[in-house]
Amino acid sequence: MTIAETVGGRPPWRLLLDYVRPHRRALLAGAALSLVTGATGLLLPLVARGLIDDLGHDRAITGALLALTALVVANSVLGALGSYMLQRTAESVVLGARRTLSSYLLRLRIPAVDRSEPGDLMARITSDTTLLRAVTTESLVGLGTGGVTLVATVVMMGLVDPVLLGVTLAVIVCAGTVLGVIVPRINRASRRAQDAVGVMGASLERVLGALRTVKASGAEHREEAALHTAAEESWRQSVRAAKWTAAAGNTAGLAMQTAFITVLAVGGARVATGAIEVGTLVAFLLYVFYLMSPIQEVVGAVTQYQTGSAALSRIQEALHLPAEPAASRPAPLPSPAAEPASLAFTDVRFRYADDLPYVHHGVTFDVPARGMTAFVGPSGAGKTTVFSLIERFYDPESGTITVDGRDLDDWELSHLRSAIGYVEQDAPVLSGSLHDNLLLGNAEADDDTVRRVLKTTRLDALVERLPQGLDTLVGHRGTKLSGGERQRVAIARALLRRPRLLLLDEATSQLDAVNEAALRDTVADVARTTTVLVVAHRLSTVTMADRIVVMDAGRVRAVGTHRQLVAGDPLYAELAATQFLSTVE
Repeated sequence: MTIAETVGGRPPWRLLLDYVRPHRRALLAGAALSLVTGATGLLLPLVARGLIDDLGHDRAITGALLALTALVVANSVLGALGSYMLQRTAESVVLGARRTLSSYLLRLRIPAVDRSEPGDLMARITSDTTLLRAVTTESLVGLGTGGVTLVATVVMMGLVDPVLLGVTLAVIVCAGTVLGVIVPRINRASRRAQDAVGVMGASLERVLGALRTVKASGAEHREEAALHTAAEESWRQSVRAAKWTAAAGNTAGLAMQTAFITVLAVGGARVATGAIEVGTLVAFLLYVFYLMSPIQEVVGAVTQYQTGSAALSRIQEALHLPAEPAASRPAPLPSPAAEPASLAFTDVRFRYADDLPYVHHGVTFDVPARGMTAFVGPSGAGKTTVFSLIERFYDPESGTITVDGRDLDDWELSHLRSAIGYVEQDAPVLSGSLHDNLLLGNAEADDDTVRRVLKTTRLDALVERLPQGLDTLVGHRGTKLSGGERQRVAIARALLRRPRLLLLDEATSQLDAVNEAALRDTVADVARTTTVLVVAHRLSTVTMADRIVVMDAGRVRAVGTHRQLVAGDPLYAELAATQFLSTVE
């Protein structure tokens, strides 16, 4: 990727303008104030020259002093106001970028998340967007106001003395040539530094997400070394970028010092020959001093743009990951009187990636509305993948999946998922309160409904024991709850959605015998009015199903009741005699 290009072939400055456009009025106002501040500064040398002339001719200097004071005060006040407006606009740009990126990341397709590192995506929404603040003020505005001020200053210097201006420009051109070599190196180093921050974030997220496993494995030192390696790589690249940035800044500073010395020498000679007055030389030297600010502003804008363009490219890369279509509004949940859904798979073939083997090799089955269907089979048979395809976390490579006779592609995604309650295999619980977790899928559930579901899932006793009841914080990923409690929370969360189709992926695997029996009865009751699909390894759950789908090696090998399959399918009979029976209470 070259300096001028980013994802999609659009240059970074075009992307930056897209983020800035909603705030263009405030940005222009801040820029205008900066220009006015610059204009007041440009008048100072002229007033100073007049003051020196008045002193040389024994004229009163009161007016010149008052004008000088007024310009200094105006310069300070306008500069402060302009700086505030620009900083406020920059923060607004960062806010807009973070809102856009966070909304997009929440809509990422699951395959895109599978191929990404969550920690790296987090870095793009935190550290990368933060860089937009500086690039907005220092790069976009700095280049504009600094450039205009630089041109205006050069014009004023030309009016004061064209010969000294030529000397100054010769020095600046030489410095500009050096900067042209330095600037691309800043871009490359900044991009590598931001990538390294993303790697470090991914490493940290990996460790914190499985910290108990890391500790139990005695792997702290190895993981620590990996984190330190990523941090050191970020440090190396950041130092490299800082080195070239410092070189750019010092080149500009050296150029101005050289210009000042050269102007002083040439100008002194011109004063000695009578070509110019002392006041003219003093005014020109003041302009040389004043020229340093816009030059540094322009150089800073260019170097900051290189850093910001790397961040913009990473943000844009995230915004080009495959995502689901945005829903205009949340889909309404099914009414209590809604009919249960029917489901059918027809010759479905699926694999998680082109370089991976197929998980489904032509899966076909029908599930009528209402009742319970159990999926059984050896590990890796493709049972959980059935649920992922129903939720459209993934799309089949071939074949069709229908709900209520409609192909899943014909469903609006939000409406499809609003009809489904899904309890995942590991029953994840989000950080926050127990109440927040229960209402995650139905924020409008009233207290009576919540109490009824708590009783149904046998969570009411847990709530009574908790110090703050439903408002008790459950910890990161629900670490303050047991595995069985997390499963019951996940089941309660799904039931509160009033689903037409309920998917339970080993939802009672961590429950004790008493709670498992109670929830088994609850599921059986729900199945009278809802279509329930379960992946189960307990014989007690399987035998109560209206139909059982036996899967093996990505294919459906048999469908029937427990009695029929024990008599007619050797694999099921073996599973029932070994795996299932070993878990019977």
